[in-house]
Amino acid sequence: MSLDDRTTTPMSDNANGSLKAETIRLANLIYTHSSHDGTYAARIPGLYVNRYSRIEATDYVHTIYSPAVGIAAQGKKIITVGKDVYEYGGSRIFIAPVALPVAMKTILASPTEPFLGVGLYLDPQRIAALVPKVYPHGLPTIRNRRAGYVMDADLALINAMARLVDCLSSPGDDHLIASLIMDEIFIRLLRSPIGVYVAETVFAESSVQRVVKAIDWLQNNFSQPFKIADLAEMVHLSESSFREHFKSVTAMSPLQYRNVLRLQEARRLMLSNQMDATTACRIVGYASDSQFSREYSRFFGSPPNKDIARWRQERRNLN
Repeated sequence: MSLDDRTTTPMSDNANGSLKAETIRLANLIYTHSSHDGTYAARIPGLYVNRYSRIEATDYVHTIYSPAVGIAAQGKKIITVGKDVYEYGGSRIFIAPVALPVAMKTILASPTEPFLGVGLYLDPQRIAALVPKVYPHGLPTIRNRRAGYVMDADLALINAMARLVDCLSSPGDDHLIASLIMDEIFIRLLRSPIGVYVAETVFAESSVQRVVKAIDWLQNNFSQPFKIADLAEMVHLSESSFREHFKSVTAMSPLQYRNVLRLQEARRLMLSNQMDATTACRIVGYASDSQFSREYSRFFGSPPNKDIARWRQERRNLN
């Protein structure tokens, strides 16, 4: 996917002005509820805000992006999934219908104008209850499925997200009002040009929901060996159909997905737990140190020991 492969809607000058004003309001609310750089889980379940005042010069942040809708109210960020690259900012939103191993990088931020973003995890139970109301006659034919989607946010969606964040300012609203606003956000998302891709993740026995079940299994069992045929059988798909649907949903094969999970966890263990490379590679499922080192170098750009030493030095420099 190219950086320009987005869902866009023409907008009048008045509408564009209103959207800009509401986006600034959202940015101010995010800034108020993020005391310094980082990602903050709000007391409203499923809501988080993030603030970053510097551009990562070289490195991407590797993580698992849980199913969510994210809005960049100020600044810009790049998200890479497999070979697909998504850029969002300036009130654009990024949607990941399923859990994805991603590499993220802030590309527009400064101490005076930090990156300010807000995200809401996609609640499958809420969405499953709303889908029949939004699609009473079933889902339309689905084409051009991708791992993630970038879309121009409309005024109503930005306004709803701003009202949700504003609930953090009023004790009691986070319990009484926030739940209603979340439903509004999910309804507006389901009615958007990419809504059908979100809806199919909760549609009983859809091919995507079956892939979601396989993803859940891989996340809990990535250190264990497995056969593609067995995983396909577990989710009731033929092996060829499973491979095809898995790649269309995640932009990578099941084995590539598993390997990324292993490598990300190994890096976390070495950084957070002061673990050596040999121990980390065994814990995540590698039997060969050399294979682990090769795949780690290919994925992160340098061998484990060198990569971890550099990250620790960067942390010391920041402190």
